[in-house]
Amino acid sequence: MKTQTKETQSKMTPQTSLTYLEEGNQRFLKRVRADRNLLDQVKDTKGGQYPFAAVLSCIDSRVPVEIVFDQGIGDLFSARVAGNFVNEDILGSIEYACKVAGSKLVVVLGHTSCGAVKGACDDVKLGNITSLLSKIKPAVEAVKEPKDASLRNSGNIEFVNNVSKQNVMLTIENMRNESEVLKELETSGDIQIIGAMYHVDSGQVEFYG
Repeated sequence: MKTQTKETQSKMTPQTSLTYLEEGNQRFLKRVRADRNLLDQVKDTKGGQYPFAAVLSCIDSRVPVEIVFDQGIGDLFSARVAGNFVNEDILGSIEYACKVAGSKLVVVLGHTSCGAVKGACDDVKLGNITSLLSKIKPAVEAVKEPKDASLRNSGNIEFVNNVSKQNVMLTIENMRNESEVLKELETSGDIQIIGAMYHVDSGQVEFYG
């Protein structure tokens, strides 16, 4: 598979970009990799980069973005922070990816059994982790069931995963509300912002808008 160039990137659309990721995850699940030479891609990208998508994901070691989407060097911008939320710096990074560097798709990728989400569900207090988890708290509060407080913690994996999905949706909402650049690009059809969930027990990525 060839390295992305300015020409190939310009021909990509948000939908074809999504298709690339969907097909890549299917290859990953089938244990089939696209034929690419990574060292050749290092040489191909030494003068510039033209990724077709930007992925905001968690730092979790079980979710290596390029691997689970079977992508190569120069294909994806990857922003990672525990709990895959946005702040000013991450928004600026994604604005650069799309407005300056030409990426067509933004994916907010959560995952099941997320440790950061578990910490938010359990109201963990520890150093700078306390502030980090406060960014995920709105998702915990947005999930209304179960109402029983004894079931709203990391011991209830269904609750944790529902919070993870809600966190992805709130992150997308925050992107649109806090970044005029991304909002305008999406409104004009130049980019699409979508959510996804990586299942750590299977390797499958589930996409949703």
